[in-house]
Amino acid sequence: MPITSEKFKTDYYFKKQDNRNPIVFIHGVGLKKEMWTPQIEFFKDHNVLTYDLIGHGKTPLQKTQLNFEDFTKQLLNLIDELEVKRIHLIGFSLGSLIARHFAARHGNRLNSLVLHGSIYKRSPEQKRVIENRYELIKTNRPASKNTALRRWLSEDFIKKNPCVYKKIYSNLEKNNSKDFLKCYEIFVNYIDDDSMLKEININTLITAGENDVGSTPEMSRNLSKMIQGSKFVEIKRGKHLCGIECAVDVNITFKKFIDQHND
Repeated sequence: MPITSEKFKTDYYFKKQDNRNPIVFIHGVGLKKEMWTPQIEFFKDHNVLTYDLIGHGKTPLQKTQLNFEDFTKQLLNLIDELEVKRIHLIGFSLGSLIARHFAARHGNRLNSLVLHGSIYKRSPEQKRVIENRYELIKTNRPASKNTALRRWLSEDFIKKNPCVYKKIYSNLEKNNSKDFLKCYEIFVNYIDDDSMLKEININTLITAGENDVGSTPEMSRNLSKMIQGSKFVEIKRGKHLCGIECAVDVNITFKKFIDQHND
């Protein structure tokens, strides 16, 4: 059952069964902690923690300006409040950027790091596409949400799983538009910091869907070259939301990696 931190106002779900370090999942922009349902169900025998980012779901945005330090502090405050010393951290899309920042600054709190569907050094064309997408999203028209979902999921999956499509669409529709745009803006304007990446000295797995056009496998391969000792795995037939569409392959990939790096 989700709980809201009284001190920090973060809405979270924490299932603790034993003293093992939990797996913490950070969702992407415009989504919320429920996007990890296939992973929470798969890791039912593990300790798991997932939460709504600032400005998403039931976690309010209480500032006029937002940056990655705010997201990093949100996670640090949450695990401190829960008295969790070390974690396995999995971040998706915007969540992967937050995970990078957290790993560079608080690597002593991590057992392992997974960057799933992460961007890295967008080309001029990719920058133009996402800036145009941002302008479309500002209009808050249904077309912007439909376009996003068809970029994130294959047409075949959408046809076979209309209920999943409708649920994700509904979540996008429920976003507070002002809060969402502030969060999306920092994602759109993100500039990679190679010096920060070189500070990451954690067991790291980088994954990307084979058919992801926004966070491409090429980006992840190049990102892997910047993080010492990291490993890249391509999820076959996956698009951006391959954690949902290709959940079996993604879950097995995550588990194999995490099992290698338990205390």
